[in-house]
Amino acid sequence: MADIHVEEFYKDVAIALVQLYAAFPRRISLFVEDIAGPDDPDDFGLHSQRHMACFGALLWLCEEGFLRYVDTIRQEALDQAVLSRSAFTRLSAPAPQVLSEKLAPNTDQSGLPSSVERDRSTYIHLLRTALKSGSSSQISLIVQSTFFLDPELQSVH
Repeated sequence: MADIHVEEFYKDVAIALVQLYAAFPRRISLFVEDIAGPDDPDDFGLHSQRHMACFGALLWLCEEGFLRYVDTIRQEALDQAVLSRSAFTRLSAPAPQVLSEKLAPNTDQSGLPSSVERDRSTYIHLLRTALKSGSSSQISLIVQSTFFLDPELQSVH
C-alpha cells in the first residue's frame, strides 16, 4: 500500500487534469480548495499540510510540463492555467485495452457507436471513471499509466 500522501497526490493530479481538460483550451484559475477541499488556515494564516501538498502537486505538474500558468494567487490557486500540448494529446489518446479492462472489467462496449467506443477508451475517460469510483488504487493506476507509462500495460497496446 502506498503512503497516504502519494495517494492524495495521484487524486489531486487526476482532479486537476480533469478540470483543465474540461476547460481546454480556455485558461482557468485552478483553485486548491476545489481539488483538496476546504482549508482552515491556522492563527498565523498558514495553510494545512494537506492544502500545501495539493498546491505543491499543481506546481509539480507545471514543472514537469503537464500544464502552464501565468501566476499564482497566493497559495490558493494557479491563475490562467491550461494543459500543455503533450498533456492534452496524452489525455485524448486511447489507452491500452488491458487498462480499460482493469478499471471497468464488466463493461461491455459491443454495439456502441464507434465514436462512443473511442471516447470511452481515452485516458481522460478512464481518469473520470476512476475518480467516480473513489478507489485510490484505480486512481493511482490510471495516473501512473497516463503519465508514467507502465511498460507492462504499454506493451499490450
